Amino acid sequence: MSERNQVTLGAGCFWGAEAALRQLPGVLDTRVGFASGGQPDAPKVEVVQVDFDAAVLPLTTVIEHFWTLHDPTSVDRQGTDMGAKYRSAIFVNSDQQAQEANAAKRALSESGRLSKPVVTEVTVLEHFELAREEDQRYVEKHGGSACSL
Repeated sequence: MSERNQVTLGAGCFWGAEAALRQLPGVLDTRVGFASGGQPDAPKVEVVQVDFDAAVLPLTTVIEHFWTLHDPTSVDRQGTDMGAKYRSAIFVNSDQQAQEANAAKRALSESGRLSKPVVTEVTVLEHFELAREEDQRYVEKHGGSACSL
């Protein structure tokens, strides 16, 4: 039985992250855009919104893959992309998702895999704005890699 779920992830530039996340078995759909949550004046973040079948692909697995797509210890920067819109973020839709995301963040922090603290914000998604059509599935349409990935 399908358990459709959704999470919104900020891993820097959204083109490459979307292409990588689309490859996960259990991902039903993705779209790129800009999200905000938490502080009202915080700048929007470039994100990939991921629809997934939680019966096939648990949120914790999505987040584990998310960690590999960017540097979760970098504040407002991913590779050569700089600014608050490139910060590491997990925008959740429920208390359960927030608990799972925060547990995954703690586990990564305590794992010893990283030399610096994890700065990924975990916050409730308050607003999502779809990016332009030409940004959707950019790598799929144009080939190659994208941004700093």
